[in-house]
Amino acid sequence: MSASDTNSSQVPDWLKAEIFTELLETNVSDYLKTKSFKVNAGTTAGENYQTLMLRIEIEVELKDGSTKPISYMIKLPHQREMFQNRRSTIFDTECNIYENIIPELEQLYHDVGLDIKFGPRYYRLKEAVGNYVLLEDLRPQSFKNVNRLEGLDQKHTENVLEKMAQWHAASVVRVANKGSYPEAMISGLYKEANRPMLDMINRGLSAKFMKCCATYEGKDEYFEQVKNLQPHLTDEMLSMGKIDPNELNVLNHGDCWSNNIMFQYDSSSDTIKDTYFVDFQLSKYANVANDLIYFLLSSTKLEDKISKFDHYIKYYHDKIVENLKLLKYTKPLPTLRELHMTILRHGTYGYSVATGVMGFVLLDPKDSGSLANLLKPSEPGDETLCPLHANPRYRKHIALVLPWLLNRGALAKS
Repeated sequence: MSASDTNSSQVPDWLKAEIFTELLETNVSDYLKTKSFKVNAGTTAGENYQTLMLRIEIEVELKDGSTKPISYMIKLPHQREMFQNRRSTIFDTECNIYENIIPELEQLYHDVGLDIKFGPRYYRLKEAVGNYVLLEDLRPQSFKNVNRLEGLDQKHTENVLEKMAQWHAASVVRVANKGSYPEAMISGLYKEANRPMLDMINRGLSAKFMKCCATYEGKDEYFEQVKNLQPHLTDEMLSMGKIDPNELNVLNHGDCWSNNIMFQYDSSSDTIKDTYFVDFQLSKYANVANDLIYFLLSSTKLEDKISKFDHYIKYYHDKIVENLKLLKYTKPLPTLRELHMTILRHGTYGYSVATGVMGFVLLDPKDSGSLANLLKPSEPGDETLCPLHANPRYRKHIALVLPWLLNRGALAKS
């Protein structure tokens, strides 16, 4: 039994069949022994940037002599990654979300008679060493991603917004009932201690984006404002991490783009049965604009991204108010006007999303390269255009988004 189906250098020495025995004995009825153990790549090339996802496939023998396939997904840190100083923090945060926060939020709905699930089942390995997140494999339950290059249509987008509203509403009620979240979920990525890392990312992205921006048709409308914004991007990002008690603050997923959203479909139709979130490593308690701007600008289809933005905000608002009432929230409910004002106040975050994660979402897998290479500053004299911002698909999206941000005042330093 070996990890022979993926690059062996990616698999830590401790990831062996033996450490799964106790887990299988506990969770598989009539488990007798493990017959085979394989580790495969959990995502295709270019679909996961910050961590390593592996699929563990196990064939077990039961006490009656029959066999049963069991599979898990495990997230591990890359052996080389640009966020090495944050490895432990992001894995601790995500494990805490799966082990403690998700059960708390799901229980709030159970208490009012609803069975709401937010993500896959989480497991711990007694003998594992190092950072990892072990989850049930959702593939056998007919869960899958939508093609990120095509973007989510209205049906899928509204399903995400409904589940997001359920999550956010429960996270608000959880604070009202139990108090603050752990410090790691309050400080998050956007904190002063991470300024050097954020500066490095922004310098890398800014230099690459400005080269491409200079080639965009219609650039004269916004180029100077975009250029003037560059030195202030880290400050603008850090402002997203500050808690304003006058805004609607929720536990944001923090990395809510199409590859971190799983849809379950009815086997006989294209009807969506359920929607799950995965990858909670950047979850943070802050204003609701974090998740809404991030998701709607990064992952919706080209035709809807701007034209239906206000519709989607209204749809989300209706759903979060509905769920806050359902969960018996006793404080004043957020108004649609207040929600729009929060999004406008944090509009510059939309620029960061449009020049950051939106580029990764729209990047062809063959052009992906490594996250470190895509974000590192260009060498002097290097006039190569970054595939993140130069590919034709991205150009179509950014041609809509930049004028829209300009007209909302989001390209001016706040």
